[in-house]
Amino acid sequence: MDILEGLNDAQKTAVQTTTGPVLLLAGAGSGKTKTLTHRIAHLIASQHIWPNEILAVTFTNKAAREMRTRLSTLLGQPDTRSFMPWMGTFHGICVKLLRIHGHHLDIASNFVIYDEDDRQSLIKQAMKTLAIADKQIKPRAVSSAISNAKNELQSPSDMAANASYPFEKSVAKIYATYETLRRQAGALDFDDLLIETVRLLREHPEVRDQLRSQFRHILIDEYQDTNAAQYAIVKSLVNDEHNICVVGDDWQSIYSWRGADFRNILRFEQDFPGTVVIKLEQNYRSTGAILEAAHNVITKNVERTDKQLWTAAGTGAPVQIQAARDEAEEAFNIASRIATQVQMAARRYRDVAVLYRMNSQSAPLERAMMQLRVPYQIVGGVRFYDRREVKDIIAYLRLLYQPADRISFTRIVNVPTRGIGATSLERFLIWQANSGMDIIEALVNADQASSLTPRAKKALVALGELLRTLQLAVTRDTPPAELIEQLVASIGYEAYLRDGTPQAEDRIENLGALVSDARTFAALPDFLEEVALMSSVDSATDHDSVTLMTIHAAKGLEFPVVFMVGMEEGIFPHSRVYQAGPSELEEERRLCYVGMTRARQELHMSFAACRLQFGQREYNSPSRFLADMGYEAAAMPVFEQSHDDFYADMIPDFDIGDRVRSAQFGTGEIVDVDGLAVSVSFDSGTIKKLNIEFAHLEKL
Repeated sequence: MDILEGLNDAQKTAVQTTTGPVLLLAGAGSGKTKTLTHRIAHLIASQHIWPNEILAVTFTNKAAREMRTRLSTLLGQPDTRSFMPWMGTFHGICVKLLRIHGHHLDIASNFVIYDEDDRQSLIKQAMKTLAIADKQIKPRAVSSAISNAKNELQSPSDMAANASYPFEKSVAKIYATYETLRRQAGALDFDDLLIETVRLLREHPEVRDQLRSQFRHILIDEYQDTNAAQYAIVKSLVNDEHNICVVGDDWQSIYSWRGADFRNILRFEQDFPGTVVIKLEQNYRSTGAILEAAHNVITKNVERTDKQLWTAAGTGAPVQIQAARDEAEEAFNIASRIATQVQMAARRYRDVAVLYRMNSQSAPLERAMMQLRVPYQIVGGVRFYDRREVKDIIAYLRLLYQPADRISFTRIVNVPTRGIGATSLERFLIWQANSGMDIIEALVNADQASSLTPRAKKALVALGELLRTLQLAVTRDTPPAELIEQLVASIGYEAYLRDGTPQAEDRIENLGALVSDARTFAALPDFLEEVALMSSVDSATDHDSVTLMTIHAAKGLEFPVVFMVGMEEGIFPHSRVYQAGPSELEEERRLCYVGMTRARQELHMSFAACRLQFGQREYNSPSRFLADMGYEAAAMPVFEQSHDDFYADMIPDFDIGDRVRSAQFGTGEIVDVDGLAVSVSFDSGTIKKLNIEFAHLEKL
């Protein structure tokens, strides 16, 4: 088989340039995986390089499997792991190296690998050894800090030397004890796989020289996403011939928050003088209109390489910019457009992806998809109402509404932690079942339970008093959004979520999205009913479904049709850019570029004139990225009317007997008006009590 068959000129050059350092700047959709695969095939078939002399590093196991399968086809070799023994992810390669050479570092070849749960359990042991209570410092926060330190190649002594604040000093002590316990257990965590390999290569030149001699050619995919430890490994393994080929695109570097440094690819030519730079600029994915719009965004960045993607596929449909009054209308418009396209047989559901900046943005989208019966699946995350923090708050609300709900009670009894052990909980539930009291009443009277310890009684009574106070708010018909805000404040839930991990911000934003969603409802029973129906819907198992995902999760994927939502200042780009400076804004712009280049044929970008965030209605300007694209004029007309006029327009006068339409519930008739709350008898047979300030009813 002709290995060069089907390659364009730039790809052929990349395949045939086999001597010295090579930098492949591979634009989005430019066929980099194909190029890398054919280059390896060329080395084996034409340059007579043995497969075990090639180190090929991918960023996912899936990518490694796909490349091995393609290579076996190209070369007529069996598709087995032994065919390309040194092809895999950084972590996979490091495991293999440490199994063979780890004895130099006193690492037994039968070491076990700890995942995140294992690490946190060991951190708890370390904290117990040091008499540091987890009420003072959360194990998850310690785990995140240790991971960051390891990825920056910092030892416990390095961390201690740089510690300024009490938290940092405590974490440094825990880090040191954790490392002792980990070694005693004969274990490595995921970060150790990298840093111990770095240490092996630095401290044992005989091993490093042997590997340099063995690996005559090194190929690294997604080089823009390498962190400090991975960069050090690469630098250590390159031999004097400098036969290293790295493939990447600094325009698509979006993982700085987990240690990736896109500057590694920018300084590659400095690290390896004489580098041949080859640009893969022909795009095989997107239309010309999409590429032009994405190019206009990314070229506003200062720190970047230069390239100009082009396509032979033609200009295609222009990028569509769509304005909505708020997030509910935005979601309804998208779901409606998808449903119409499928009904016309113009598209299938699986052709469409809806991308958002933050997980918390999925709630109105999920609601709209369900209302219009559009099948969907969430990729790279869980459904909004299945997320831990959302389920916790819903469990509290269910218990307040139905104090006999044991399932909800057992979920929240130690959220946040109250020191109520499993034995005490079991004894309480047995006593409560025999007392004739509901759970909240029994909690308040828990001091009467002789089977409980004084400490358990105190904790349970305190929880009961808290729940009873909130229960009074339910009986006073407090709107569900206000009730959630009271609940979160009363139990200190937001502080509980602030554990120092990268996920904490998303979880807190999800609380705000939950409050915003609850604003639509005037009564708790209606809200709980709606949530129950949403939660009971099975996750999409039908392959023909719309994909909902964050832009980060969409990296490496492509779809015929892409909707990017929330194109507003403070949403995308994220509000953190206002404090973080230019580098953060440039990463947000790269993220926007990644989202746009997921689209093959159609790209729709939408924004809302106002949006509920953390229970507050915010009026954000259209994203600067729309102006970067040259669409500023199209985005601004919706803002010509003042916010006051816009707000007033959202709250029309309603009377009993008026026919109305709701994006969520369809058409119906108003049967009661009570201030800003109206009861609507919908044609579906249900009656809903809604807050007209947020329900956006359209008078017919």
